[in-house]
Amino acid sequence: MNAYAYCEDRVRAADKDRFLASLFAPAEARRHLFALYAFNAEIARVREVVRTPMAGEIRLQWWRDALQGEGHGEVRANPVADALIGTMAACRLPVEPLLALIEARSFDLYNDPMPTLDALYGYVRKTSSSLVELAAVILGGADPIAAGLAGPAGIGSGIARLLQAFPVHAAGGRLYLPGEVLARHGVAPADVYARRATPQLRAALSDLRERARLELDQVATAADRLTDQVRPAFLTVALARLLLDRLEAHAADPFAPVEVPQWRRQWALWRSARRLR
Repeated sequence: MNAYAYCEDRVRAADKDRFLASLFAPAEARRHLFALYAFNAEIARVREVVRTPMAGEIRLQWWRDALQGEGHGEVRANPVADALIGTMAACRLPVEPLLALIEARSFDLYNDPMPTLDALYGYVRKTSSSLVELAAVILGGADPIAAGLAGPAGIGSGIARLLQAFPVHAAGGRLYLPGEVLARHGVAPADVYARRATPQLRAALSDLRERARLELDQVATAADRLTDQVRPAFLTVALARLLLDRLEAHAADPFAPVEVPQWRRQWALWRSARRLR
């Protein structure tokens, strides 16, 4: 199996939504999208595959070295690194957003709470918006409109995914809800860790859902300015709105897991792709 086929299998297993969205892209671009998304899946799971934050930092540093050409000979033996380096060369992807994504993921290794809204927005820009923008570059080259809309697309989608993961994060002592938002609504971090579903906590979560919707609305109002080539990079925005609706419907118990059925996600992707044509 070559490196790109390995990445395709990895994305199919680890990130089904982006895998399905990639199928709406031209065939010749898909392997590069799979390389990008497989890299993201590898970086996102670092905390889960290491025992200590230091081990995670070492793994992240390996990736920094690999992308900057400072790694050792075994770098190209890693199929995800091999495919991504090939994609960077073929599609002229800048290395800086990839390095910023790695930097942001170091936050995941620790149990430090997210301090401010600015910190949260910075985190999702680096971990989510950058993927949308880089996918657009793969599909259509540098595009200022796509680059501008990638910001709110990634922020809205990234916040939605973090809100979905809130019960898992809370159970593990991790807190991505900004401290300033919690304080504004009168929520103490101890309430979250103790799984107290207070009205104040529900209000804080509602606040963040609304902020995510505002970002997604920016994309919706300007989506007709996107070229046909880059539109598949934005398909998962429809899934974020669907997820926010689901979270709203189950807002009474913020610690209960919330999932959108696979068939509904696939249907939303298909409808979104049809509208974007």
